[in-house]
Amino acid sequence: MKKINSIKYTYYILVCILYSQFCYANNMEEKGGIISGIVVTTDHQPAASVTVLLKIAGKNIHTITNENGVFTFNNLVAGNYDLEISLIGFQTIQQSIVVQPGKKLQLSFQLKVSEQQLQEIIVETVQKKFSAGKSTIPDKDLPLSTGIVSNKEITDQQAIRLGDIVKNVPGVSLVQTRFGVNETYGARGYIIGITGGAGGGSIFKNGLPYNIAGMPEAATLESVEIIKGSSAFLYGSSSGGLIINMISKKPRYDFGGSFSLIAGSNQQYKPVVDVYGPINQHLAYRVLGSYENDRSYRDQVQSFRKYVNPSLMYRFGDKSSLVISQEYLYASSTPDPGVGLLDSGRVLTRAIPRSRFQNVGWAYNHVLQHTSSASYQQVLNDRLTMNASASYQYTDVDSYGCGSLNTASAAGIIARPLSRAHSIEKDMAAQAYLEGKIKTGQTAHHFIAGADFTNVTTYTDAFNLYNANGTALKTYDTINLLNPAQYLQRTDIPAAVKATVTTAPSNRAGIYVQDLISINRQLKLFAGVRYSYQSTVQTTIDSMATGTRPASGTRGSTPTTDYRVFSPKAGLVYQPSTNASFYISYANSFTTNTGVDVYGNLLPASIIHQYEVGAKNSWLKGKLAANISLYRIINSNLAQQAAYLADGITPNTNTNIKSLSGETTSDGIEIGFNGNLSRNFYFVTGYAYNFIRFTHVSGTKGSNIAGEQLVNAPNSTANGTVFYTFRDHLLKGLKLGLTGFYTGTRLGGYNNTVGQTVLGSRLVPLSDFTTIDLSAGYSYQKLSLQCKLSNLLNELNYLIHDNYSITPIAPRQLYVTIRCQL
Repeated sequence: MKKINSIKYTYYILVCILYSQFCYANNMEEKGGIISGIVVTTDHQPAASVTVLLKIAGKNIHTITNENGVFTFNNLVAGNYDLEISLIGFQTIQQSIVVQPGKKLQLSFQLKVSEQQLQEIIVETVQKKFSAGKSTIPDKDLPLSTGIVSNKEITDQQAIRLGDIVKNVPGVSLVQTRFGVNETYGARGYIIGITGGAGGGSIFKNGLPYNIAGMPEAATLESVEIIKGSSAFLYGSSSGGLIINMISKKPRYDFGGSFSLIAGSNQQYKPVVDVYGPINQHLAYRVLGSYENDRSYRDQVQSFRKYVNPSLMYRFGDKSSLVISQEYLYASSTPDPGVGLLDSGRVLTRAIPRSRFQNVGWAYNHVLQHTSSASYQQVLNDRLTMNASASYQYTDVDSYGCGSLNTASAAGIIARPLSRAHSIEKDMAAQAYLEGKIKTGQTAHHFIAGADFTNVTTYTDAFNLYNANGTALKTYDTINLLNPAQYLQRTDIPAAVKATVTTAPSNRAGIYVQDLISINRQLKLFAGVRYSYQSTVQTTIDSMATGTRPASGTRGSTPTTDYRVFSPKAGLVYQPSTNASFYISYANSFTTNTGVDVYGNLLPASIIHQYEVGAKNSWLKGKLAANISLYRIINSNLAQQAAYLADGITPNTNTNIKSLSGETTSDGIEIGFNGNLSRNFYFVTGYAYNFIRFTHVSGTKGSNIAGEQLVNAPNSTANGTVFYTFRDHLLKGLKLGLTGFYTGTRLGGYNNTVGQTVLGSRLVPLSDFTTIDLSAGYSYQKLSLQCKLSNLLNELNYLIHDNYSITPIAPRQLYVTIRCQL
């Protein structure tokens, strides 16, 4: 009932907003005048986020241009107005205009570079703010490797999942699709996925931790930002390889939107509605909604999704704004363990068809997610800006189906187990930071200082499974992965009785400061430090049968673990010219450890050190850009099972007793080359090489093996995208595109350890593969049709999660998108 009421409430808001838009638009047309205009740069590119100020009789009306450089003022009282257009680094444009009742005035403006700022902004004229860096520092001034995937690339590639998007950044890849219900991403030998709160703080939305258990909705994304390497100085405990920050589409003060329908192979269809506009001169809204129904290339696998995202923006004046957003997602999908492995999870065979489904026919995975967020920005003066944001996210995951299929014989025979799971995660996050620009003598400072807090509480249910006759279920049935017809499969659903609920709270907090010090025009020093406090609070386990809670310290109850860590970042940037930048930097991150040492003490955090050098260059006034980075990442405190107990004689057989005696080293290079030569033509390309392996391990029983490459880390990745739009009379509106992704050789399964009981290697070697997508589209006025033939060469390969989720990549498929601009 609660869920139904929530849906009704959301759709009620949607109806009210659409009605207000209709009424307001009609009223505006009847009574007021309209001013509409476009602002472009000197190279005729749309100028986004330009401030447009309208003045009359001491009253100011304010707006900004959208991503197409367009601005609109509606329902204006007739009279004489002064129009002012301004953007830092450009000459201010001023013009007197006359508004007549019921008339629409069309204007166009071209920004001219301010001579005072010319050297600073040639490259940055159309560069957007990189939100993941929590500042407006241009990318060329940052001594780190970044990547942005724009909404244009997302739309042109007809991307549906986050995994389709992040591959556009050199060195970033989609590593796993665990049971087909969530994704894992990797870079520089490290992987991230599922939860951005409790799971390491590496996935964010609008700068706040975000749980992606239901897979993020691509239709709501304006862009996706990635920082590669360590970002602990800004975000605390996070991956040593990358962080991902998704940027939502925001409300706008001009009426518009779109309706699109995506249809694909295997009966896939997905309508998407996007509507935005002003409610009054201060308040604007945006509503995004989508519905998805998809039958997979995998037998019996299907997914069903509903998503609604209403948001409001309120401008208190020219210098402050508040954005409030609500998201609702319901996703139901078939959990899919893939084709399986033979010989106890060590042999991958192509003898199993890509489409074969190995789970029980009634398996399900349901995700219900609510997210509420608010962000506030206040421009205090021309030097200081304050930003604050907060979010609450509720994620309910309920699943039932077969468990791991990793014990099949060489002939494919396995006793199929069942697994019932249910968890609720509640994430609360808040942050505030101050950004400023000051001068001390001849030295300029661009600094930020802030604090953040995240609380994550997870409730995990454990179940006992029973057959229809009341006996405990050990295995469900027997199947043959190679020959499904050999055995008759069960179809009944065994009873699952909740046995216990485990409550696991955790807290993350930190304060940080960073400063970009411009010593002179060529030399800049970047320095930052963060103090992090992280606490995994004592877990509790409640018994459903007895209604009791075991005492603290009872087996299975994890004790409270506290971490207090300083994370520094330092870099030197040298810019011999306005469009060339070279840097060298050091940063570290940290990961928390489970278990205790041989004396029973909790393990401290493992500190990961990163060293990086790089170069960023641009040509043709920013139309061409290239970057390269080389790095080494060393985790010299890798926790692994201790060889002996405290006496130094007795061999340790307890996997919970560990020592910080291992090390991993990750070396690599990343290259990117992008071009946006005109409105007609752009390309994005990149290549990355990485080698992460165990180094300087103890070599005793339970330790990893020196020199062995870590699993889930491709040696090489490459990406390439090119799109061209014809604008002459004969082919006007025709768009052609080609996108390719290369994933190099890598290892699945588990890394080997000294003295392991398994005979032979636990690794599963995986070959490299390339997918190529061919796109073609046509646009006429407000209508467009776009087609994509994905995996053009019908490549077959696999994504492996450990050794129990073996997902074949999708075969050749056709996608068609019809879009109507409102």
